[in-house]
Amino acid sequence: MSSCCSTPTFEPPAAPPSEGQIRTVVLIGPPNSGKSTLFNRLTGLRQKVANYPGVTVEQRMGLMSGVGLDELTLIDLPGIYSLSPYSEDARVSIDVLNGKMPGTPKPDAVLLVLDSLHLTRQLMLAAPVLAVGLPTLVLLNMTDLMEARGGHVDTLKLARELGAPVAQISAVNGTGLDAVPLFLNRQASQSAAKPLTLPVLGNAASTHTWAAQVSRRTGYHAPLSAESSRKLDNLLLHRIWGPLLFLAVVVGVFEVVFAVGQPLSDGFGDILAYFGTIARPLLPAGWIQSLVIDGVWKGVSSVLVFLPQILLLFLFIGVLEDSGYMARAALIADRVMRTIGLNGKAFIPLLSAYACAVPAIMSTRTIENKRDRLATILVTPFMTCSARLPVYLLLIAAFIPDRYYLHGLIGLQTLVMLGLYVAGFVAAFTTARLLKSSILKSSDTPFILELPQYRMPTLRSLALRLLDRARIFLQNAGKIIVAVTMALWMLAQLPMIHTANGALSAPALADSLIGRIGRFIEPAIAPLGFNWKIGIGLVSSVLAREVMVSTLGTLYGADPSTQTLNLHAALRHDMTLGGALALMIFFAFAMQCTSTMAVVRRETNSWKWPTIQFLYMLVLAYVSAFAVNHIVMAFM
Repeated sequence: MSSCCSTPTFEPPAAPPSEGQIRTVVLIGPPNSGKSTLFNRLTGLRQKVANYPGVTVEQRMGLMSGVGLDELTLIDLPGIYSLSPYSEDARVSIDVLNGKMPGTPKPDAVLLVLDSLHLTRQLMLAAPVLAVGLPTLVLLNMTDLMEARGGHVDTLKLARELGAPVAQISAVNGTGLDAVPLFLNRQASQSAAKPLTLPVLGNAASTHTWAAQVSRRTGYHAPLSAESSRKLDNLLLHRIWGPLLFLAVVVGVFEVVFAVGQPLSDGFGDILAYFGTIARPLLPAGWIQSLVIDGVWKGVSSVLVFLPQILLLFLFIGVLEDSGYMARAALIADRVMRTIGLNGKAFIPLLSAYACAVPAIMSTRTIENKRDRLATILVTPFMTCSARLPVYLLLIAAFIPDRYYLHGLIGLQTLVMLGLYVAGFVAAFTTARLLKSSILKSSDTPFILELPQYRMPTLRSLALRLLDRARIFLQNAGKIIVAVTMALWMLAQLPMIHTANGALSAPALADSLIGRIGRFIEPAIAPLGFNWKIGIGLVSSVLAREVMVSTLGTLYGADPSTQTLNLHAALRHDMTLGGALALMIFFAFAMQCTSTMAVVRRETNSWKWPTIQFLYMLVLAYVSAFAVNHIVMAFM
């Protein structure tokens, strides 16, 4: 299936690279063309991510072997549709291609990745890239899907039309990639220029016409499944049925997370508790045993127990993204988002914020309008990130009964979880509407999105996604959570007191340093239905939201009155339903994440906006939690 159709390439105006001179290669292509998958294939784990100097665009570089005797540097440029300077991403790509980006080596060659399923539109990027004059290899990605679905393109004719070699590849399956080192080695071994006629690519106004003509002359036939995709889109993008189906999908995902994920989490919790029981007698009795088991292990395991449910949620998100459905959801959201002054481009960052707000805020760089981008940055933390999930899952399991409605189709726990997601969504959109109708008012901009064809997600892609999410989750548990739980345990042991026989002993938890700090905070949070232990959790969770659960696990594990209880029962011992619901709402709205504040500061180049953002979200969280607690108390 894979082939590399090489033809004499055009030569750039400057002298071609001499033998062994290929050192830097750039990878460029439209969004969703599979460029990032190819970059990962070619570089493996030998990558580094930073920012280009002076701008907020992310720079991904990696080392690639198999070219001559040396390794070369592969630069993954942002996914763009053209080289017109319509965005910061496009401006960076132009500067890198022309060797004008400070701190970035001038490229010796280009790998241009195009999606063969939508080749006619994708060719619009080929014209300006080839016009730069660098040796270029055109890689037609996803040709396995194109051919399986009845599509066809004559790569030899396409190579002649473009004046550049063309290869068919599948970045997902890794087929056809031998064309890359073959092309680069040939370029490196050239010692003399062979001037050829550069293809006439036309000006910017006629790029589209040129792409259609090239597509027609090379015998390109779009996959036959495009017709079936249009029929499915007629349903999924319907003005009425589309949003209803999307809502049904979301409810179904949450239902599975509780119906299947909760038993998995319970079983995983039993395993973690069993390991703690085994480890306790292996440690020296006294403070070491208490620190490791009652402090660190109980704190970390109280968070790790939710890993199965979190991974199950991201499994469904991965299926929806890889199948092509999420791009349709962006179009559905565009209709709603335009009512608040934003367009569908803001949907992608908001959607990715369900994993983590940090990369989501960084992804707003694709939004050309600066006011739209700032508004999106300011509301993104309202979206329910994965760090909030352990808190939600803990409180829902502890306080919301496992009750079902509509003949067992939907559970009360699912409805509460859905309500929390909706609450964050509504807060984000209301805030965006407020910003866009006042200080960040701007004109509408068009929303252009390439809709991928529907495809079956691969097990490899889903497995890598889940492994990545598990790694991130465990890294947080292994760093911040361990450090915080150790600090909490030590503060719970001080000041040491003398017992009747003169020995030193830890004080009662409420009289310890951590207890004194908590009781100092308690008057401010008591109206919300929170006790001092919740207050300590709120303070520690500013570092990272999931630290809230480990903090509670450590504090309740160190309290003799609740030491024998699991965390669910310990919370029910101290909290009311009103306080639990208020805590969920507080976490839905509060800016409990230092990393998010840091990235907002970097992206806005000022502490002004993250400070305003933190205070606004804190006040909204406090007022909302106060209202929820008192409303529930009034009805109980």
